[in-house]
Amino acid sequence: MKKMLLVGVVGLSALLGGCANTELETSVQNLSNKVDQLAQDVSAVRADQSKIAADVADAKAEAARANQRLDNMATSYKK
Repeated sequence: MKKMLLVGVVGLSALLGGCANTELETSVQNLSNKVDQLAQDVSAVRADQSKIAADVADAKAEAARANQRLDNMATSYKK
């Protein structure tokens, strides 16, 4: 009788453990997918930031050139 009960408990534990592992694997897979998506989002944001940084550098260079032209115009009007 005790032997049958022991086999039943072990069998039930194995069955429940198998279900728990499936849920765990599903959870891990979902988290992995989320991490992959976040990694892609970070890459996209980095690319956008690099492009914006280049645009800002170009704008600063243009502003410096415009200021230099204005300075040159101002010096030609001195008495």
